[in-house]
Amino acid sequence: MAKKFGISKGQRLSILLLLVPATVSLAFVPSTRHYFAAAQTPGTSSSSFIGRASTTATSVTSSTALCNSNQVDNNMAKSIPQWFQHEISITAPSRGCHLITSDVNKAIQSDMSNIKIGMANLFIQHTSASLTINENADPDVRRDLEVALNKIVPGKWTKDGTFLHTMEGEDDMPGHVKASMMGVSLSLPIRNGRLALGTWQGIYLNEHRDQGGWGGGHTRDIIITLQGQS
Repeated sequence: MAKKFGISKGQRLSILLLLVPATVSLAFVPSTRHYFAAAQTPGTSSSSFIGRASTTATSVTSSTALCNSNQVDNNMAKSIPQWFQHEISITAPSRGCHLITSDVNKAIQSDMSNIKIGMANLFIQHTSASLTINENADPDVRRDLEVALNKIVPGKWTKDGTFLHTMEGEDDMPGHVKASMMGVSLSLPIRNGRLALGTWQGIYLNEHRDQGGWGGGHTRDIIITLQGQS
């Protein structure tokens, strides 16, 4: 006697699932996973989102954007670097080292309040003058620095054959050497709207000529560039 083999409802369902084309499943899964990830919130099971994940995700994303748009705009504005540039002209009263911190601060004060963190660059547009940072209290420091520079690069080198570039005067070539030694630019940090100089630090303009370039006096042009974030 032949034995009957019946197929239960659960088995028939399993067979039907196996016969469903793979492309149907693959086309659906990415969409469900995408919206589920966007819509899921802490304490909510994944099953509660199946079938309505698309609309839920859209709602959550839109409300979040509306609530945070102003905050995002403000944060982005603060993170964008700001640039300012000034040019000052300073006439040194004589050859030597001169404290010009107050002149620099006066030129940039209107823009510094916009910068919480940043950098300031000072650049002097001359070849026989320089910039440096040193003590801002005792004026003897500036005097001694000039004496030291004159001993390091004596003017007599223009007369004894050491220098060939002598057509602009005894102080000209020594001035070029001193300018290269001391430097023509400074980079200073900006912190909370102020140049972050130390307590005893000041900005020096070092004039290395007696007469200035071609007898034009001691007026020196300095470009100040500020960059930073509020």
